[in-house]
Amino acid sequence: MSARLFLSSGDLVADRRYEFARDLQLKGDLAAAADLLEQAVELAPKFATAWFTLGEIRHKLGERDAAVAAYREARAADPEDRHGAGLRLMRLGAEAISAMPAAYVQTLFDQYAPRFEASLVGDLGYRGPALLFKAVRSVRAAARRPAYFKRAIDLGCGTGLVAAAFGESVDSFIGIDLSPRMIEKARGTSLYAELEVDDLLQGLRRKPDASADLIIAADAMVYVAELAPVLAEAERVLAVGGLLAFTTETHGGEGVVIGKGLRYAHAAAYVHDAVAAAALQLSRLENLSARNEDNAPVPGLVVVAAKT
Repeated sequence: MSARLFLSSGDLVADRRYEFARDLQLKGDLAAAADLLEQAVELAPKFATAWFTLGEIRHKLGERDAAVAAYREARAADPEDRHGAGLRLMRLGAEAISAMPAAYVQTLFDQYAPRFEASLVGDLGYRGPALLFKAVRSVRAAARRPAYFKRAIDLGCGTGLVAAAFGESVDSFIGIDLSPRMIEKARGTSLYAELEVDDLLQGLRRKPDASADLIIAADAMVYVAELAPVLAEAERVLAVGGLLAFTTETHGGEGVVIGKGLRYAHAAAYVHDAVAAAALQLSRLENLSARNEDNAPVPGLVVVAAKT
């Protein structure tokens, strides 16, 4: 999805051995790559990128315990966990599901920003904003109310795809995103009255009560492990009659899991309960995929809830 993150060890020889290891990894010689990475971390024990790559290779070689150990070293070397080693540990079942590191998300999307739309829309067939627009219109039509909103908040606004999809249905958009580079891209669209660098939850917490008529999160809840705090803040920020609309990935089990794409997948029953706990009225919950992965639709949900 984005350029591979490299954090130098500060040791030229260790960095060079990492580069050689990466060449071998890309050529498929995983055992030789692992040997070179072991040499690199012996020279530079706090070399987070080398530890992280070693974890990937050990996992591919079927050496789970060694992969877990390497990922833990990577996170210890970089407490911000910009590589997302903690997510790999969750995926391997070595640690419980927990919040995604903010620095990981910001780094990921700062790197992704220059090719975000080409990759997401062109390569992955992303259709989240269009699905949400159709769902919101359907909910409003069922209530015999116009699909027009004076004040809207776009959570995880990215480059502005949601604001473009909703077009003239929203009078004034506020965009919130953790990535400064995404915010720069969104600013270039002139679709937003305000743009803020913040995460979803903190961004909502800074908003006054009943200050929005519509809150949208397209492909943003997949980076949120626990939905309840975000939904509770959305309920507070929405005016009576306002709508919250979001997409998420889903799975056939219970609760929340880390999917293959290292994004959270929320079971339909979990979403239903989280909406109810936030005192919102569920208006629509549909099994619809917002994107593809490996040329197949990723199981997903389109959700619309109202503040009554």
